[in-house]
Formats: sequence, structure tokens, C-alpha cells
Amino acid sequence: MKLVVVESPAKAKTIEKYLGKDYRVLASYGHVRDLPPRDGSVDPEAGFAMEWETYADKTRQLKAITDEAKKADALILATDPDREGEAISWHVQEVLRKRKALPADVERVTFNAITKATVTEAMKHPRALDEDLIDAYRARRALDYLVGFTLSPVLWRKLPGAKSAGRVQSVSLRLIVDREREIELFRAQEYWSVEALMEADGQEFLARLARFKGDKIDRLTISDRGTAEAAKAAVEAGRFTVASVETRPLSRNPPPPFTTSTLQQEAARKLGFSASHTMRIAQALYEDGAITYMRTDGVQMAPEAISAARKAVAARYDAGYVPDKPRHYETKAKNAQEAHEAIRPTDFSRDRAGSGDHARLYDLVWKRALASQMASARLERTTAELADGTGQTGLRATGQVVLFPGFLALYEEGRDDDQDEESRRLPRLREGDLPAKKRVMAEQHFTQPPPRYSEASLVKKMEELGIGRPSTYAAILQTLKDRGYVLLEKNRFTPEESGRLLTAFLERFFERYVSYDFTAHLEDELDDISGGRLEWQKVLEAFWRDFKPKTVEIMEQKPSEITAALDDFLSPWLFPDKGDGSDARLCPACGEGRLALRGGRFGAFVACSNYPECKFTRRFGQGGEDGAASEGPEILGKHPETGQDITRKNGRFGPYIEMGEGKEAKRASIPKDAGELDLDLAVRLLSLPRTVGTHPESGNPITASIGRYGPYLAHDGKYAKLRSTAEVFETGMNAAVVKLAEAAAGGGRGARGSREPLKMLGAHPRTEAEIRLMEGRFGPYVTDGTTNATLPKSLAPEQLTLEEAAQLIDERAAKGPPAKKGRKGPARKAAPAKKKAPAKKAAAKKA
Repeated sequence: MKLVVVESPAKAKTIEKYLGKDYRVLASYGHVRDLPPRDGSVDPEAGFAMEWETYADKTRQLKAITDEAKKADALILATDPDREGEAISWHVQEVLRKRKALPADVERVTFNAITKATVTEAMKHPRALDEDLIDAYRARRALDYLVGFTLSPVLWRKLPGAKSAGRVQSVSLRLIVDREREIELFRAQEYWSVEALMEADGQEFLARLARFKGDKIDRLTISDRGTAEAAKAAVEAGRFTVASVETRPLSRNPPPPFTTSTLQQEAARKLGFSASHTMRIAQALYEDGAITYMRTDGVQMAPEAISAARKAVAARYDAGYVPDKPRHYETKAKNAQEAHEAIRPTDFSRDRAGSGDHARLYDLVWKRALASQMASARLERTTAELADGTGQTGLRATGQVVLFPGFLALYEEGRDDDQDEESRRLPRLREGDLPAKKRVMAEQHFTQPPPRYSEASLVKKMEELGIGRPSTYAAILQTLKDRGYVLLEKNRFTPEESGRLLTAFLERFFERYVSYDFTAHLEDELDDISGGRLEWQKVLEAFWRDFKPKTVEIMEQKPSEITAALDDFLSPWLFPDKGDGSDARLCPACGEGRLALRGGRFGAFVACSNYPECKFTRRFGQGGEDGAASEGPEILGKHPETGQDITRKNGRFGPYIEMGEGKEAKRASIPKDAGELDLDLAVRLLSLPRTVGTHPESGNPITASIGRYGPYLAHDGKYAKLRSTAEVFETGMNAAVVKLAEAAAGGGRGARGSREPLKMLGAHPRTEAEIRLMEGRFGPYVTDGTTNATLPKSLAPEQLTLEEAAQLIDERAAKGPPAKKGRKGPARKAAPAKKKAPAKKAAAKKA
């Protein structure tokens, strides 16, 4: 018997079916060990020796693999065909070696698709583990560890509120912060466009002003309303004739099949998927045998795949859509060992696979791969110049006509920006024609700042700069979101305060290590290790030689010195020039003190130098003049009963109101849904909790208030959620009793969520049990009535598909029942003999 080890149970089940009874296929469930999160796991003084630790939750899988390995004639390591896959195989081999369970015959097998033909053919061509790929993995893992465990203590001590920093994540964060700075420094410029709506042969088209008073007009030439109105009047008065028509044939070639990066970009544009969601769905499609391996830099398809694609094109369309020669694309990957075949369907005759998001992503992969072997699109671009009788005013109309769609009949690549005017359709125009003028428009515009990064555009930029590698992008973006360094709103990244401050700190004190060029160069060196062109320990030595002394230098500086340096570094953003010669740092509250950056227990903030006489503060994230004018404490009025001032302030956790001073002060957060804050609302917020009334059954009070998790009702230690702040003040006795009863009927979980399913997903594809999406105490989970599986943070509940839910349940079931948790007490000691008798008597008496 031969033992085959792969990563996932789904993959194991499929491959075991292909290989037959002489093979036993087991899953490692991903990596089985890692560097333990403590100092000393990597020792630079001992040649960067690494101490590996087995994951506690992999004990069961490793025992099963070890038991089978002891009985096996050979071990076949068949993990994914990339650096991570090679590393998983190496870890499994090393664990078995330490347990003295490693068979004498060990082979490494890789395949690019999970089909019977591909897997059985791969088994005929085994190889040894690739030591260069393993060295590259060790180098990358050691680098990430050394940066994290050396830099993080510096952050904790010198930058209050900072969590941690990563080698690649920090550079990706800098991209987002740099773009935000560009947006803030951008100054809009006014310009006007003048266009005429024309008509020829019954078809309307737009022509824009291209010449005015004999001068050429560019986009920003007309900068004021007066000039625009004069130009509009000239166009309205003119009689325009087609002076020239230039027609130019164009050809558009199809894009290559997907790589990891382009798949993430296109799925974000067209399907709205996050990078992590795209990779999770692609992984499932790969394990189901629907597509080839999805972590790749390659753009080329295998010869047999190209042939199959051309046949599928001919069957779907006609011979005119098949190019004379097969198309071959060249990869831009710097490391040939990781430049695998592009992402494509394993069977081009299969135009559908899976359901829900799986089906949508497969459709994207299938169309892109098929289109890559289709004929070019033929277009005709037309530019028509129109002139009035004086020759002083001219219009220009541009557009294009698709003569032959070619690959566009099936697929067109998405774009991050808007379509330009050249994509408009034009009627057929001839020199001397006199098109009718229907309307003339003069419109005001303002230049726009560069857009914030979307997931697609950020991935594209990271790839252009050589930051990270495509297979790591999803994890990088997820880490930035999980650490709270960025906020993703409307699919655009905005840096949070903590992200901006961290980036400023790293730029000021570790500039080299967050520079784009340095990070890209380090990635190239890691690729050179993979290719056997560099020794991994030499790369680590060169990095550590400069990095370690830098951290020691910063650690020796006082926090006040760090803050002063950041104050100076961030001065252009925190205190921009007002343009009137006034002091940008002058305190807006007292008019005497000067503002400066300060470090606090919960992070950085801006404060007045006249503290404590002047208590003006401003949150760090509210840089510039706008924030300074409005963020001082605001007195709303006096409390009608106590006569004390009620003041609106801003704290680490947002705006709040305060009445009184010092330890005796009463405070209340301002809920986001509270509406416009006035004195009346402030008084009501400070009065909470509100007594709704006395419960008719228990005689105890029912109260309404706002807590950490939002508005709620409370009665005898039981809770029920309220939907809004308004309900805290409006809910009456009858409604309160009903809500508390409903919460109690839900097993006491009313305050945490309804026991009704959030969504019925359908029958499990293998067990046919009904799968439900539920809201639990620790977040959403899926259940089939027997097994509960918590949703990972990276998976949005609203995007969950039936297949994903089924896979989560299968993986949870495979791990066995959860360990029972009980109160851990001290170790029991044997009781003295003389004390046993009374215990027995007591027991007998009790019985």
C-alpha cells in the first residue's frame, strides 16, 4: 500500500477514487506546523536555525498519517505545485522522520489539475522534494518572523495603540496611505466643456468644441463661465459642415488566460468578490476538478488545452472566430519554477460548474480562457472634424464601429476607469455633410483627485511594483482589514487613524524597510533562492545586519523624542499652511497656545500647549484645518435639574457627552443613529438606564439602556435587543414584555440574536440534510442539525453559498467532536486514609 498525502479532505477523497485500492490518501488540512509565536523561534546567531512547533489542532490528522505511514510501502507527497505546497510536503516528511515513521521510499508528485488523467499521469513521474523551493519558503517565513517579532515590541513601547507590523503588509498599507495623502493635497481645478448634440441620417451624436477663436481647445482650456458662455454662443450661431473624416482600422487581441493576480482583479470588478473570497472559491473549483491550479504567474496553456479551446470555439461559433494559428502568451513571472500553467477549465466542453458564486467564478474563468484562443476583434475608429463658415470655431466627434467582434462576442476585460468618448457610436459621416444641430450644452466640471484603491486596483499596483507575490495578496489585504488599519467602504480602501500613524512611524524611522524598491528587491532575492541562484542564509544575514541595529537605535529613544519627530514629519498634513500668513498651529480654542502631536495611552492626538488651562484636543486622524475648526469641546447647555454644563467631546472611541468634572463626571456615548445632538437628547442619554415599568409577573423593574453591543432591555438578568436608539426612549410596557418573552423563548439568547435561521441554504449535496445559516453567540455559523461550523471572518454571511457551507460542515465533522471544556481545578491529591470513612458515611446518609 502506498500512502498519498494532500492538503484538503475534498482533494483526498477525489484522488483516492482515481487511484484505487492500492493507495490510501489522507489530508494534512494545510500546514501541520509553524514557527511558535515567541522569541527565539528563529536564531540569527545559529545560522537562522528555526524551531518548529506542531499545530495543536492537527494532532488527530498527524496521528492518522503517522499510523498509515508505518504500514505503507511508500510515501507520496502530492500537495499543491507551488512554494507553499512544497513546504507542506517538507513539514509532513520531517514530522514523520522525527516520529520514526518515514517509509524508505519517499516521492514528490505534482499536478496542475485534479482530473483522473492528470493525476494518474503525474504518478508516473515522481521526483524528489525541491530543496530550493523549501529554502525560499524558510527564508520568507524567517524574514516575516524576524520583522514581526523584532519590530512589534518597538511599536508597543514607542507608538501607543499600535498592534503590529508586517514586512509586506506595511508596504501595502503605505500604498493606501500615500493615495489618501494625494487626495488630501489635491486642489480641484475648474474647467468647462462645450458640446453640441448633432444628428445625421436620423442618428444623434455628440461633438465637442475643439477650436474657438481660431485656437485649439484642450480639456482644461476653458476655465470660467464667461468664456464657456461665449463659446456656447459661437457654436449656437455657427453652421457646421463636416470638414474631414478620418477612418482608421483597429485590431484588438484577446487578453491571456487568468493568472492569480488578474483573476482577483477581474472577480473584484465584475463579481464584487474580495481577493480572499475569490481564492476560496477558486480553491474549491480546483479541488472539484473544474479548473487548474489557481496560484500561478503563468499565462500559457498546455498544448492539449489550446487544441481543446480552439475546438470549443469552432463548435460554439464558426471557423471565422478561430485564428489561423494557436495563440501563445509569454509570462512576465521572474521565477520560472513558479510560472505554472494559467488558470483554465479542465474541460472546455463544460461551460458550467457548481452553483452560486462557484458558478459565477467558473463562468469567468471559462470565458477568459476560451476567449484567449479566439480571433481578434476588428474595429473602425472614426474622427470627424466639423467647422463653421468662418473657420474660427470647430467641433470634433469621435467614435468606433465594431466590424467583427471576434473574442468580444464572448468576453471583454473589465476596466477600473470609465469608458472614453472614443467608444461611442457614430453615424456614417462624409465630407461636406451638414448635420443638424439640435442642442448646445456648456457644463462646469472640476478635476478629480486620484481614486482610492479598490481591491482590484490595489492588487494591480502591488503586482506592478513587485510587492509580495500574487498568491499572498488575499492574505495581505485581509490582514490589513483584520488589524483595523484600513476600512473598506463601497469597495474602496481608506486608511484608519492607526494605519496612518503606523505608516508615518515606519516612514520616519524605518524608511528603507517600507520603501517600494527595497521590498520588490527582496522579493526578487526570494525568487532567486527558489531558482537556486542565491543561498537563503546569506539573504537573511544581509537583511538582519542592517535591520537589527536600527531597531535597537529606535528602542533607545524616549517616547517624547519619537512623538516630537513624528510631529515634525507629519506637520504638513496635521498643520497645513492656511494661505493667509497665520500660524497653522495656533490653538482655535484659547487663541494663545500652539498645537502639537501628543502620545497617549490609546494612541496619538493633537493638543494645545497651554494644557491644563486649555483642554483643546483633536483626534490624530482629523488632520488639517477642517478638523481644527470643529473638534474642540462644545457646551450644549445646562442640565435642567443639576444646572451643570453638558459638553460634547471627542474621545478614543468617538464622540461623547459629559456632565461635571473629574471622577464625579457622568458620561454617555453618542450613538451613531441618534440623529442631531441637542441639549434635550443629551439630557436623555445621561439619564439612562430608563425604567420602562414593573414586570406584571415578577414585579421587578424593566429597564432600557445602551450598552457595548447596542440598545437593549433588561429584566432579572435577562436581556432583549432593541433595534435602534429611539426604541430605548419609546418602548412601552406591553412591547417590552413581549420582547423579553420572545428572547426567553429563544433559549435565553434573545440579546444575542434570533434562533430563526438567517437563511435556508438548501440540502447538503452529500448527506441531503438541510443546511441553515444561524446567528450565534460568537458570530454566524452553519449547521445541518448535527454539526455546527463557524464562519471564518474572511467569509461574508451574505455571500455564503451552499457548497461553501457544506464544505465547512464536512471539515468540522472530520475533526471530530469538540473537546469538552470544564473549569480547570488544581490536581487532585490522594486523600488521607482516615478521611475516607467520614466521606462514605456522609454519602450513605445522603442516600
